[in-house]
Amino acid sequence: MLVCASFVTAILIGKYPISLTALLAGDRMAIRTFWILRLPRALMALFGGFALGIAGFVYQTIFGNPLASPDIIGVSSGASAGAAFAILFVSSSMIGTTVFAFLGGLLAVCISLGLSALAPGKSHSSIVLAGIAVHALAQTVLMFLKLTADPEKELASIEYWIMGSLGGVTLSKIPFSIAVICLCCALIFSLHRHLLMLSVQEEEARMLGISVGTMRMALLFVATFAVSAVVSVTGLISFVGLLAPHTARMLCGHNKRSCCFLSGTIGSFLLLTADTLAKGIAKTELPVSIFTSLLGAPFLIYLILAKREEATR
Repeated sequence: MLVCASFVTAILIGKYPISLTALLAGDRMAIRTFWILRLPRALMALFGGFALGIAGFVYQTIFGNPLASPDIIGVSSGASAGAAFAILFVSSSMIGTTVFAFLGGLLAVCISLGLSALAPGKSHSSIVLAGIAVHALAQTVLMFLKLTADPEKELASIEYWIMGSLGGVTLSKIPFSIAVICLCCALIFSLHRHLLMLSVQEEEARMLGISVGTMRMALLFVATFAVSAVVSVTGLISFVGLLAPHTARMLCGHNKRSCCFLSGTIGSFLLLTADTLAKGIAKTELPVSIFTSLLGAPFLIYLILAKREEATR
């Protein structure tokens, strides 16, 4: 019900307010605004938030770390660097940007896993530390790419894109991304039982008949592809993949089939609400990440303090 309400609100609110009565009455401007601007943007927020929530659930389950999420472990930053590279040197088309965003995100995951494997012991915090390092590396690559960009054309678009916004979403941009998101989420749900088995110790998972290495890489591959499909359209959106899985676990418990779906649903609600605030709270449109970060940063601090208190006990 909250997702439906936020979806309708996202369609109606904006710089040019429209109403259901105007749409039903056949108001030409209201109908054009609905089809050209509001509906594509609301659909991208709905599907994009769902993908980020599902991806966050996958990362946290596989890594066994409550802080693992697309932006914490460097996937979003890697995808952003890949997309910026595509805009500058390959093609700014949706397919080209998504492919390079995917390659950048997958490379970030591989580097994070490699650095985590080099760390002594099996500490769950190693993947977060590796993600911080990968995030810093991706930001360095982004700065270098921005130095090579045309300051009058490419630099401004990259900067605005990195801040995260759904303002440039149109009907022509979303079919490929939504198709990729639907395919990736369907694959994750079909492998849900295998995903939950990866949350136990590796020896126990192998005894249950799971090829741990292959299944882990396959699920990370699919989740990263979904994140890349979102990032290539919306830019860098923080904390949705961290907030949604934790909220879902608070509501329905750990490692249930419904928890994975609920993570995606909460992600949709968060991104729809953040986008509505971004376009309706001020005279000029604000980046979506401002509002997701305002929610996510305090929640991240709460998680760190809760873990510290749990460790002292």
